[in-house]
Amino acid sequence: MSHDLSPAELLRYSRHLLIPAVGLEGQVKLKHSSVLLIGPGGLGSPAALYLAAAGVGRLGLVDPDVVDASNLQRQILHGESWIGKPKLDSAIARLHEINPHVTVDAHPVRFTPDNAMELAAGYDLLLDGCDNFPTRFLTNDTAFLLGKPLVYGAIHRFEGQVGVFTPHLGGPCYRCLLPALPPPGAVPSCAEAGVLGVLPGIIGSLQAMEAIKLILGIGTPPLGRLICYDALQSSFRSLKLNRDPHCRLCGEHPDIHSVTNHETTAPTTCATPNPNMETITTSELRTVLADHFDGLLIDVREPGEHELANIPQARLIPLATLPLQLDTLPRDREILVLCKAGGRSARAVQFLTENGFPNVRNVVGGMDAWLAGK
Repeated sequence: MSHDLSPAELLRYSRHLLIPAVGLEGQVKLKHSSVLLIGPGGLGSPAALYLAAAGVGRLGLVDPDVVDASNLQRQILHGESWIGKPKLDSAIARLHEINPHVTVDAHPVRFTPDNAMELAAGYDLLLDGCDNFPTRFLTNDTAFLLGKPLVYGAIHRFEGQVGVFTPHLGGPCYRCLLPALPPPGAVPSCAEAGVLGVLPGIIGSLQAMEAIKLILGIGTPPLGRLICYDALQSSFRSLKLNRDPHCRLCGEHPDIHSVTNHETTAPTTCATPNPNMETITTSELRTVLADHFDGLLIDVREPGEHELANIPQARLIPLATLPLQLDTLPRDREILVLCKAGGRSARAVQFLTENGFPNVRNVVGGMDAWLAGK
């Protein structure tokens, strides 16, 4: 049997070659396959490491960000020496150390409706490692319109999900699971809610496994199923997902024919919901607090976050309890609102404004910016 694996590759993949379902033919398939990973972060890091180690011939990584110290608890592609440097540079160096036979394509851009179809067109399948709903919708829509499988993953604190969305093979798409964007603030991000660092390692590894199964054409991928993992209970369960005949993308009468739509163009960050909202920087806040501030500074984070770091002058009112505290807040004084990064506080400012508080401002950047001395 002819093949194009070098002696070094035959040695490297020798344990694969012993598996009847993989063997030489399967290893050659892996070598000639390609996967686009949207985000080499918590999920993308373990997925990329195992795909590279397995011999997937070409990996595409999409991410414009730099390595931050807060990434290192879970994004195992990166290390201390890479803080402040581009994530893709760190990822390429690590993946080439794992397997020099793998080609790594760097795409140092955000995955947007303007570039999604072009970026994804040259890959066999997509792996979702993103951390926001608009990009998940975009990844789903791109995969569907290009007729490519999408390996989906999501994490939250101690829980994770894995699925494979391939309507062209008969299964549902992500929109069959989630037809529309959740309301702002309904689902906290990892930056707001936190995540145990080992969890994305488990879920990302499962994503890599499903990608390899799809490439090799072995096993039973979870088409029409959502695999849910509960780390605290050490349990997996499988939820059946039916294809929605009314799905706007893959249903019987779709009205989405492009990657540019309401869900994919929504803001991907916890940005200020109202562009006209009054704001204050943490630098300005320091000056205000030092000058006998007679207003009220509200911290809308959770008690656990407050214990780790806080501003003594702030009154802790978690966002979920804010509606119950309206009668205790002054309407004749200025109110400044703070959270971790500015997202929850922006929602609080909008809520207070809508309830008749005339002088409310959002602390831009929140405690992250305060602690950074910005």
